[in-house]
Amino acid sequence: QVQLVESGGGLVQSGGSLKLSCAASGSILSNYRVGWYRQAPGKTREWVAAITSGGVARYADFVKGRFTISRDNANNTVYLQMSSLKPDDTAVYFCYSPQGTSDYWGQGTQVTVSS
Repeated sequence: QVQLVESGGGLVQSGGSLKLSCAASGSILSNYRVGWYRQAPGKTREWVAAITSGGVARYADFVKGRFTISRDNANNTVYLQMSSLKPDDTAVYFCYSPQGTSDYWGQGTQVTVSS
């Protein structure tokens, strides 16, 4: 059974940084695309970034230059390094991985950016 577990969220001041982790069990993440999404209160879930199995990264325009997605294949983990955080980045962040005919989501980790 595939499980994705996010961690690393918390409370940070505007302009600060956080590094989120998405650790997998039951699956080798390096074989699949992994994405990060976020959902703010009262808003729909939105795509933030993704990395392909080949290591190609893509970003939503609103995080380009501030967020970096990366892989640590030895630890079966995908990271989202977030810098220059803004209050608008406040949301629950989820990792996601489509694998074959199934889609897997983590439970989310809260990121709160204070002004």
